[in-house]
Amino acid sequence: MGVRNYLVEGVSATGKTSVCRELARRGFRAVNGDTDLAYQGDPLTGVPLDTADHEHHVWDVRRVRAMVADRSDPVTFFCGGSRNFPAFVDLFDEVFVLEVDLETLLSRLDRRPPGEWGSEPSERELVVRLHASREDVPSTGVVIDATRPLTEVVDEILRHTG
Repeated sequence: MGVRNYLVEGVSATGKTSVCRELARRGFRAVNGDTDLAYQGDPLTGVPLDTADHEHHVWDVRRVRAMVADRSDPVTFFCGGSRNFPAFVDLFDEVFVLEVDLETLLSRLDRRPPGEWGSEPSERELVVRLHASREDVPSTGVVIDATRPLTEVVDEILRHTG
């Protein structure tokens, strides 16, 4: 995918999908991991499971590795969340972790349409817990204040990529 590869992570409602769309709009190769790489599986083994919950939302590690190894684009951004990111985070030149304050998070969750992940009370409770614990995102990386307008968030990410 890219000579340089970047991961854009964060808990739900921090703006990963919006950042992905904006990067693509600006002409960058941007992969939405939540739609293009994700499936329900065991976070440790990758074995597919017949479930539908957040704890088993994983990315196909073989596909991630193959995409990173393909050097046909100068830069590729992988955007989204995954419970098995430790299995592939070392492949990226840099990791960007989108962060928002609790008030912004709750406001964004309030605007989610019915059926979109995070709109149900139990999902919302999980997102708030993960926001507080940070257990669902890489512990290292460049923290990006995603409370700002989308164009500013993407501009900051691009400044860090050179």
